Amino acid sequence: MKVLVINCGSSSLKYQVLDMTNETLLAKGLVERIGIEGSFLTHEKIGMDKFKVEEPMANHKDAIGHVLKALADPKHGVVSSMDEIGAVGHRVVHAGEKYASSVLITQDVIDALEECVQLAPLHNPPNLLGIAACQELMPNTPMVGVFDTAFHQTMPPESYIYAIPYEYYEKYRIRRYGFHGTSHKYVAERTADILGVNIEDLKIITCHLGNGASVTAIKRGKSIDTSMGFTPLEGLVMGTRSGDIDPAIVSFIREKENLAHGEATNILNKKSGGFGISGVSIYFRDLETAVAEGG
Repeated sequence: MKVLVINCGSSSLKYQVLDMTNETLLAKGLVERIGIEGSFLTHEKIGMDKFKVEEPMANHKDAIGHVLKALADPKHGVVSSMDEIGAVGHRVVHAGEKYASSVLITQDVIDALEECVQLAPLHNPPNLLGIAACQELMPNTPMVGVFDTAFHQTMPPESYIYAIPYEYYEKYRIRRYGFHGTSHKYVAERTADILGVNIEDLKIITCHLGNGASVTAIKRGKSIDTSMGFTPLEGLVMGTRSGDIDPAIVSFIREKENLAHGEATNILNKKSGGFGISGVSIYFRDLETAVAEGG
């Protein structure tokens, strides 16, 4: 059986196709700069040279359309039709406390993920778009959700409860959830493999660094604390996200700028971080170019 794995980030999309009969990687690729000028897809059929497609991709649905086209390309593809894909695995950022493991995607799952959009406004929407696009193009293919929050469900209460009135956790489930769980879990397991030790004997800190970034403390293979919190906005400075700031800044900016409801959150999620500081780009290569050009 061939499986397509899709990882929709906030401005990128990674994918792989694997033959699960022998766990062989058949093809992989990356779409970058989604929704940004200069978007492109780099596709590689294993054993062949990479090829690049430069096309405007306004959103993740456009990006997935180009991915599926590349997978079925007569020369560079690995399937003659989408019917050859036996299942699609979707990396999904936020599932709240609802799911602590991977699940078959049903309408109930989609409804639960939509409820979490307010908690992960940069990620759950493109994750849901990816699911919807694949369901439209491959209506009879099973879809599985793999959740970033699942790995962090092992955190103890002292790590995930905020120092705010406890009733807000009881009423609204406001707590630290943590993200990038699939990445942190994989890195921890690979670290143990490379060191040749039992993961049960390790205490390590793993780092996920990209447009979104987080660190996690892992003890005996389980997450015990992490930098991201109620949403992926908390923690380290990121591409467009502010990371940790004084909470009072939000109301201060809202009042000074006379911002509409939700606009302050939008600024912290989409206009801050490296992009907000530089005023140029989320990409360091763009910043280096701007500096070289005297920008």
